Amino acid sequence: MAGKKKNTGLGKGLEALFAEASGDVRSSGRDGQGGENSGAVEIGIDDIKPNANQPRKVFDKDAISELADSIREHGIIQPIIVRKVKKGGYEIVAGERRWRASREAGLKEVPCLVRELTDEELMLLAIVENMQREDLNPVEEAEGLDRMINTYGMTQEQVSKSVGKSRPYIANALRLLKLPDEVLALLSEGKISSGHGRALLSVSSDKEKIRLAGEIAKKGLSVREIESIASSKKTPAKKGRPAEKNTDVLQVEAELKERLGTKVNLRLGAKRGKIEIEYYGREELERLIDVLRNA
Repeated sequence: MAGKKKNTGLGKGLEALFAEASGDVRSSGRDGQGGENSGAVEIGIDDIKPNANQPRKVFDKDAISELADSIREHGIIQPIIVRKVKKGGYEIVAGERRWRASREAGLKEVPCLVRELTDEELMLLAIVENMQREDLNPVEEAEGLDRMINTYGMTQEQVSKSVGKSRPYIANALRLLKLPDEVLALLSEGKISSGHGRALLSVSSDKEKIRLAGEIAKKGLSVREIESIASSKKTPAKKGRPAEKNTDVLQVEAELKERLGTKVNLRLGAKRGKIEIEYYGREELERLIDVLRNA
């Protein structure tokens, strides 16, 4: 993204905000079954609308129907977190899945916790809530992390603490966004895994990435098979350099990749060589420098 990122300073404040909201939900008891709602109020379901910038885009219809059946029998166990909007009514901060299921169950009102949030806090809290509940597919997760960094100016360290994921995990998730749209669609639909996606990143041609992704979806190819195919399709080494690496070198590269959370390439010569470490943006470069300094 061009231009200087704005530093919102929401990293620490977001953690406190989410802890407060989560604490209220945990203490809310079993709604409709004698629990203490800790400030929850009943709000008309038609007065609530989804968050237009909700990071989660895909909702499993069968899962919603199952939750609706549970709500009919037991009520809503955890209140929905909402905020007031200037034009009237409320906007969902966390709990859109419960709201959708409640509509399907025929509820007219739902228990809610009302919070005063800015647009930035709304988006960040929605991302964190979904990631901590593991409700996002890999593409939604990567897009949410990218938005936290590039739109809201958070560092990878702040993101790591907010979502409870390691920095290498975040870096690897963000790399998936470099895949072609056709591959990202299969990843969103669960037809290929994040591991497949990372393996496909080493394929040089987008056309080949798309073709291999289709093969994975149809034939169920493993990540190891894709890594092997990708390796065999790499441009042959220039004359004077070995075209293939022995098992020991490949093992060292794999260990460094696991340790650093990014691709590492060893170029060995008779007396000298190179260690190449890839990075994908300034934040990841800073992360790698920190890792190397503390090694």
